Amino acid sequence: MKLEHFALNVENPVAMAAWYVEHLGMQVVRQIEQAPFMTFLADDSGRIMIEIYLNPADEVPPYRDMNPLLVHLAFVSENPTADKNRLMAAGATLASEQHLEDGSHLVMLRDPWGLAVQLCKRGKPMLAETEK
Repeated sequence: MKLEHFALNVENPVAMAAWYVEHLGMQVVRQIEQAPFMTFLADDSGRIMIEIYLNPADEVPPYRDMNPLLVHLAFVSENPTADKNRLMAAGATLASEQHLEDGSHLVMLRDPWGLAVQLCKRGKPMLAETEK
């Protein structure tokens, strides 16, 4: 089986989708423009998706108050320092930064809605290379 998507109930899916498209290179695969504003976003490989929506059937988790280790979205970054600076200029905030012994560089940010976003440059890449 393949993972199709991971879903998150968020406070402003329309604005969040636009920010993820503009600043993280995500692509809108499907979007409903009325409540609950379901939006499927794919990474640049087109193989990994997240779904964001505002569904009143349950609460929006308090992402701002949650430890980033509880839930975060991790993105491959060739240059975490440059991407960190660019995203912070676009409204993200820094949570932590680590340089690991294996050569990995990990930056944990919070997007403008408080959801944790990690930038990962692994000492040894974990994802299989795929052709676009």
